Amino acid sequence: METKKTYQTKDFYYDLPEELIAQTPLQRRDASRLMVLDRETGAVEHKHFYDIIDYLRPGDCLVMNDSRVLPARLLGHRPTGGAVEVLLLRDLGDKRWECLCKPGRKMQVGSEVLFGDGELTAVVREVREDGNRVVEFQYEGIFLEVLERLGKMPLPPYIKEELADQERYQTVYSREVGSAAAPTAGLHFTEELLEKIREKGVKEAFVTLHVGLGTFRPVKAEQITDHHMHSELCMMSAETAAVLNETKQNGGRIICVGTTSCRTLESLVKADGTFEAASKWTDIFIYPGYTFKAMDGLITNFHLPESTLVMLVSAFAGREHVLNAYAEAVKERYRFFSFGDAMCIL
Repeated sequence: METKKTYQTKDFYYDLPEELIAQTPLQRRDASRLMVLDRETGAVEHKHFYDIIDYLRPGDCLVMNDSRVLPARLLGHRPTGGAVEVLLLRDLGDKRWECLCKPGRKMQVGSEVLFGDGELTAVVREVREDGNRVVEFQYEGIFLEVLERLGKMPLPPYIKEELADQERYQTVYSREVGSAAAPTAGLHFTEELLEKIREKGVKEAFVTLHVGLGTFRPVKAEQITDHHMHSELCMMSAETAAVLNETKQNGGRIICVGTTSCRTLESLVKADGTFEAASKWTDIFIYPGYTFKAMDGLITNFHLPESTLVMLVSAFAGREHVLNAYAEAVKERYRFFSFGDAMCIL
């Protein structure tokens, strides 16, 4: 078995024509294409997402991240009139948030920004070493309700189109508000498809990992072992832990919907392979050489070249199998990234 240190970032490069980056969601969530990859043989099948049910067995458990995206992109202006964009990253309490601000040079300590008709104002209280700002907000009422009115979805940098319906960047089962980006593998599920999956005898379990913008941070290190992962808060309830333990005991497979669900399970699983209610900040970095302790199958989208997510998928299915599957997806003109098509690895 290869050691973890043998890989460089460039080993996870593949060539992607720009026109294959999906800019808008399909009209029907589960009409996206589905590539099914056999992680042992590398064989692929071409299906549609609604066919996923054929690959699930009674007694399996689907694990989904129920995090909901915060409409965290606020467009405002300084009292002098200059436009400012503020992106919420982390709630620090006491009406203070860690934010990304553009243009940064104008946003020094004491700078003020107005949003809407002034129903929300912000003052920069601190400029951090990494350039992020600590911003204190003033508003009447409930912050989330103000955000729902004034905020926009923080779409990934490779999506240039405006999103017509904000709900299309939320999974149908999202409920715990706190992500800066959607756990996009779940965007393919509809209520009807989930109901059919339940009727087949497949269990479902929910975890929460609030996705940070670090998920889009490119790997700049030549050696992947030199890359430092951003940390994200992940949580598992006692109810979910019980479902997962029961699934394992009865010989069912644990199938993660998305890399965030995978990272949560692999972060919270105990040494003996069991689960209990827990929460922690995780900066787990999964790449080839990693031994999976919790996950038996993965439903995921197609990820950026040289990204930590391609490395995670390669750890699960083998780098050669994954890069061959991606080359096939490019040839067959699959749609890539957040609003793109899906892959099921079993």
